[in-house]
Amino acid sequence: METKATLYDFGAGPVPAHRHANGGGWVADTAFVGPDAYVGIGAQVYDEARVSGQAQIYDQAQIYDQAQIYSKALIYHQAQIYGQARIHGDSQIYDEAQVFGKARISGKIRISGAAQISGQARIENY
Repeated sequence: METKATLYDFGAGPVPAHRHANGGGWVADTAFVGPDAYVGIGAQVYDEARVSGQAQIYDQAQIYDQAQIYSKALIYHQAQIYGQARIHGDSQIYDEAQVFGKARISGKIRISGAAQISGQARIENY
């Protein structure tokens, strides 16, 4: 597993990045992924995004801008979380769903298909 920084293009030109030790996905050096989080081989975390706790990012999912994923959240398929969105609890975001803006998803929520959750939206289920 590669641990030292190299350049990787997340779509806006190459930036310093590395493979996450837990899963092998690409993480920009400007982003943070905690040691207990999982970023799968095809997943990407970049810009100033943060993934922590036992959160898991799989497939071709992308987490970027200042988005935060934590607790036991699961993001997979081609889902995108960006802006200042926050996902936590046992939430799952998948398929081609997008959560962005200042949206907050928490608890046992499932967002899928081509859903777009944005703005100041708050979706909770405990």
